[in-house]
Formats: sequence, structure tokens, C-alpha cells
Amino acid sequence: MGGSPLSVEFSGRNKVRFLVFSASLRSESINTRLAGLAAQCIAARGGEVDMAQMAEFDAPSFDTDRLVEEGFPTGALEFERRLRSTDAFVISSPEYNASMPGSLKNAVDWVSRFEPQPFNQGHGLLMSASPSMVGGNRGLWALRVPFEHLGARVYPDMFSLAQAHRAFDDAGRLVDAELQRRFDANLKGFMDLVEASKNYPCAKKAWVEYLGERPEPVLDRVE
Repeated sequence: MGGSPLSVEFSGRNKVRFLVFSASLRSESINTRLAGLAAQCIAARGGEVDMAQMAEFDAPSFDTDRLVEEGFPTGALEFERRLRSTDAFVISSPEYNASMPGSLKNAVDWVSRFEPQPFNQGHGLLMSASPSMVGGNRGLWALRVPFEHLGARVYPDMFSLAQAHRAFDDAGRLVDAELQRRFDANLKGFMDLVEASKNYPCAKKAWVEYLGERPEPVLDRVE
């Protein structure tokens, strides 16, 4: 547990650390391959990578009674620790029944109970890979909702890889050169945003919208 830092020298970028993981528990997941490709791209551009596995963050179903009586489970403690030790997160998530995996949502629900909760003002990039023609994109739109509710700054340009079972070459890169170029450009844009936010605090804004609701401490998970 803890992950192995992966980085290369890049004179033009200030140090920025990214938590990268696949939201799939399956050992041969195509989302794990996509997460690995993202880690390579980040490292090649001077970022530091903490590569994790969803199994490290897996936890029993969220239960307030259990939280009160037993405290946070190991998976939630590890997820919270890794989030706080990095500047941003990158998640490659499968699509289950046109939505997000229950294990990932459950992990988010547990971590949202920490005070202060670590998603607030954190930057996130969401990706998906699927054999389908939509590439798991519907699941990403569902996944944005809890993260943005918790105050995370989710990067607008999500990346969904369609027909992912045939999209990778033997080296782990994308067969389609133009698609690989777009993937690289997307990661670079996200890295630039995170670096600017970390090193130029004047650019930060509270990205919270209540949609007419009155803020209520019992319901709020932003802080």
C-alpha cells in the first residue's frame, strides 16, 4: 500500500503530484490500462504520480451507525490519506448500467465524512474505457455529480475511449495516433490547470453551487 512515485525530470514544470487509479476491481480491466497510460503521460511531462488500485479504497457499504461505532474503515482512511498527499486526482472509471461503479460511489460517500473533506477545491480528471461505442461516457456524467457537489473542480474535458478492447497496442499506447495525440493534449491541459492553481493561489475560486438551496451544515459536505 502507498503506491510508488513515478516521475521524470522536466525543467519547465513546478512539482505537482497526481493520484491516478482505475475504478475497476477487475485485474484485467481496460480502465486500468487507460489509467496506466495516463500515469505515463503525466510522468513524461514532469508530474509525479501516485498510482493506486481501487481495491486499496474498497470499503463496506456506508453506514452512519458503523461510522459512529467503529470509525472509518481501512479503505476510506487510505483514500483520504492519498487524496491529501496529492494535488489532483485522475480516475478511469468503467460504466455500470449507464452509471458509475457502486464501489467508487461508496468510497466517495465514506471520504465525504472526513472534516474537512478532501475533495473540496481539489482538481479531478475523469476518464472511461468501454468496448461500447459510447466509451463509458454516460457513467462519467453521473460521476461528476457527487464530485462537484463536494466542491471538486472537475476538468471539463473528460476522456472516453470507445471500443477500448481493441484500442491499445502492445506497448500500452493507443493504436490511433490522432486519438493518442488528443489524449496527451487533454492530460497536458489538465496538468497546466492544476499547476497554475497550486502555484498561483489568486486564481482559485470556490466552485460551489446550491441551486436555490439554503446552505445547511447537516447536509453540506463541501467543508
